Amino acid sequence: MRKSTIVLAGLIAALVFGVQAAEAHGHHRKVGKGVKAAALVTGAAATAGYFWINDWKWNWRGDSVNGITQGGAIAATSIACMAVSPMLASAFEGRELTLREAGVLFGSCLVPIVGGFLVNAAWDANPQWERFEKHPVRYRHHPHHRHHRR
Repeated sequence: MRKSTIVLAGLIAALVFGVQAAEAHGHHRKVGKGVKAAALVTGAAATAGYFWINDWKWNWRGDSVNGITQGGAIAATSIACMAVSPMLASAFEGRELTLREAGVLFGSCLVPIVGGFLVNAAWDANPQWERFEKHPVRYRHHPHHRHHRR
């Protein structure tokens, strides 16, 4: 019971700090709410995936659990997070992501809690990077397609 309480408290702390990291200077809205939500959801899923691989134990259980080392588990969950988070954020936002938003998501996956904040701070410190940004265009639903005319 005590171990499950510790795991639950760790997950809650990661979620709380993860939201703050994803927000990273939210006062100027350069990172959308959908991006923050995607960072939170995929970060929680990656954390849960890591603990699932380790049979829900806080400490790693030796050299290889289920044929996967601890480094392999960290790499697998980070790569899965980096693959899924941009897709989820784009779906939440209803548009393509900016380079900054994609970087914040990748940073949040690679360095939990502070990674997104660090990437966003790097973009703030280097305004010359903004020239590579395209203004994202929202996707629109076109009801005049043939399959909508029935």
